[in-house]
Amino acid sequence: MSTTHHPIGTVGLELAELAHILNSGTPITLAPDAIAAIKRSHAYLSNKLKQSDAPIYGVNTGFGSLYDRSIAKKDLAQVPAEIVRAMLVLKVQNMAFGHSAVAPATVQRMVDMYNADMLPVVYERGSLGASGDLAPLAHLSLPLLGLGEVMLAGKRMSSAQALKKLGWKPLELGPKEGLALLNGTQFMNAFAALLTLKANRLAALADIIGALSLDAFDGRIEPFHPSVHAVRPHPGQAVVAGHFRELLKGSELIKRKKAHVQDPYSFRCIPQVHGASRDAIAYVERVVERELESVTDNPTVFDDEDLIISAGNFHGQPLALALDFLAIALAELGSISERRTYKLISGQRGLPAFLVAEPGLNSGFMIPQYTAASLVSANKQRCMPNSVDTIDSSNGQEDHVSMGAAAAIKTWQVAADVERILAIELFAAAQAIEFRRPLSSSPKLASLVAAFREQVPFVRTDVVMHEPMEAALAFVRTVPVN
Repeated sequence: MSTTHHPIGTVGLELAELAHILNSGTPITLAPDAIAAIKRSHAYLSNKLKQSDAPIYGVNTGFGSLYDRSIAKKDLAQVPAEIVRAMLVLKVQNMAFGHSAVAPATVQRMVDMYNADMLPVVYERGSLGASGDLAPLAHLSLPLLGLGEVMLAGKRMSSAQALKKLGWKPLELGPKEGLALLNGTQFMNAFAALLTLKANRLAALADIIGALSLDAFDGRIEPFHPSVHAVRPHPGQAVVAGHFRELLKGSELIKRKKAHVQDPYSFRCIPQVHGASRDAIAYVERVVERELESVTDNPTVFDDEDLIISAGNFHGQPLALALDFLAIALAELGSISERRTYKLISGQRGLPAFLVAEPGLNSGFMIPQYTAASLVSANKQRCMPNSVDTIDSSNGQEDHVSMGAAAAIKTWQVAADVERILAIELFAAAQAIEFRRPLSSSPKLASLVAAFREQVPFVRTDVVMHEPMEAALAFVRTVPVN
C-alpha cells in the first residue's frame, strides 16, 4: 500500500475519493475533526447514561442481535473482496460523522483492519435493506470481537487467528455500539458506489464498441448530427452523439456513399438508447453521492442538541430504487449491443454470413452471438424491480423493507454480463471491419482494433471460441476508455 494516508473526516467521501482509495491501495486514517467528533459523541452518551436510566433503544435496551445466528455456508455466496473493502471504508466514514456514539477504539480498529488487508468474510444474503444491512454488517463486525472469519492478506482464517497474528486483542463493545455496527446501508452502498463507477465505464465502452460496429456495418453518420439532438435536448443523447462524431472522425468508411437510406434502430437510435442509460446512471450517481454523505445507523445522536432519536435513516429505499433503475439502464446497453452483433453476423451489406473468413463448414461467429443473446435474456429476467417487494419481519415492527441488498446483488450480476455482451460485440466488430479493407476506419478506432489484435487474433477457420471470447473480455476490462 501507499505510505500516504487518506483522511476520513466529518464531511463525507465523494465517489471519486472512494474510487481513489480503493484503486490506489491508499491506507486510510481518521482526520482530526473526525477523531474529535467521535470522542465528543461517545462522551455525550456515556454522560447521558450516568445521569438518567430512561430507556434508549439499543443503548440500555435489548435489540435484535444477529451475532449468534448462523446461516449454512453452502447456501451463501461470499461477497467480492472489493465490496468488503468498500464496506469497511463506508462504515468508518459513517461513524466518523460523530452521530453514532461509538468508542474511538472501535472506529480505529476498523481503520486498522482495512490498512492491514484484514477483510471479514461477508456473505451476500441476509439483508432486507430495512434496518440496515443487518446480516452482512454483522459478518463485517464479528472480527472486532474475535469471531467469524477473515481473509488476511488473501489467506482465509478465523478472526481469532488473525488477531493473534497481528497482535491485537478482541474488543468489548459498549452501549449503542452493536446497533451502530449492524445498522446502516454500507452493504448496499458499497455495491451501488462500485456499480456506478463500473456503469460509467460500460457506457463509455458501449459508445466506443458501438462506433466500431457502425463503421463495420457500413452505417450512416447523419443520425449523430448535433442538430438532431438539439431539438430533443436530453443531455445523455447529445453526449453520445458527440462521442460518435469524435470517434468516427477521419474514417474512410463512414464518409463513403451509402447504398441504403436508413440503418436499423440498433445503429440509428444509439444516441437515444445509450443516452437514456447515461442519464439514468447520472441519476444513480447523485443518489450514491448523497448516501456517501449520510449517517445511516440508529439511533442518531445529536450531542449539540441533547437529542438521541430513534428514526429510519437505515432504510434502503433511496438505494433500492436507484439500483433497480441502474440494472435496467445497464441491461439496455447490453440488449442493443447484442442486436448490433446479430446484424454484423447476418450476411448483410457485403459482410459474409457469420463473419466466416473461409466459407464452407465453418460456423464462424454463430455461437458468440448465441452467448450474447442468452446473457441478454438472463438480464431481462433479473430486471424485475426488487424495490416493489417487501416482507414483514421482526414480529411486524419492520413491516416495510426496501430489498435494496437484493437489488444490489442482481445489478452486480447484470453489470458483469453486460461487460461480456460488449466484449462479444467487439470481437464481432473487429472481425467485420477486416472485410472492409482496403478502406479504413478512423484513426481512433483503427488504434483500438490494433490493440485488440495483440490479444485476439482474426478468426480464419473455426476454433474453440471460448478462448478468444475470454481474451476479448480481458481486453474490455482493461482497455482505457478516456
